[in-house]
Amino acid sequence: MGEKLKVLNLYAGIGGNRKLWEDVEVTAVELNPEIAAIYQDFFPQDKVIIADAHQYLLEHYKEYDFIWSSPPCPTHSDIRRCAVHRGQNKALYPDMALYQEIILCDNFIPINSKYVVENVQPYYEPLIKESIRLHRHLFWNNFYVNNIKFTDLRKHEHITDNSIIYGFDLNKYKLDNKRKILRNMVMPEVGLHFLNCARNIITKQNIHQTELWTISEQ
Repeated sequence: MGEKLKVLNLYAGIGGNRKLWEDVEVTAVELNPEIAAIYQDFFPQDKVIIADAHQYLLEHYKEYDFIWSSPPCPTHSDIRRCAVHRGQNKALYPDMALYQEIILCDNFIPINSKYVVENVQPYYEPLIKESIRLHRHLFWNNFYVNNIKFTDLRKHEHITDNSIIYGFDLNKYKLDNKRKILRNMVMPEVGLHFLNCARNIITKQNIHQTELWTISEQ
């Protein structure tokens, strides 16, 4: 492909998944202005939009070659379920925006576009079968991704507000939840692996339009 891949990075956070992407034109959507400003510091070349990522996807899904979405996961997490049973938290309905985005992407994005929706392994059987599992995460996507092992350099119990994880140093920023931000971000190597798989397929589609590609199965 001669042109840069147009990428939509939803619920962008500080950009863990985006860190190793190269030769891409990225639009990042993040609702929290403080977090969005930090993302912009790390990736000044990206277009950063402060907005509701869920709504932005609905309005702009046709405009990108590759879409990455990491919708909020706490209401799906087994950690919260355990906290509820211990009396440390209250029960909440699972946020169904996760499945809305999977269904939207799987049925309406342009045929040559690729998407990834990422979330935690939930405390229930997923309502839509995932394509691949890596570490604590499930991924729904419309292209083949080989399941390989990654070494997570984070030791979650040892992360502090002063930690520098995968080159992300938050020490100069005034935030109350630095540890949570560093703990929850997607590993850069995982983000790169998915983009590389998608880029390879998109490139081949442009050369051989009749070639078939299937979703990876566990």
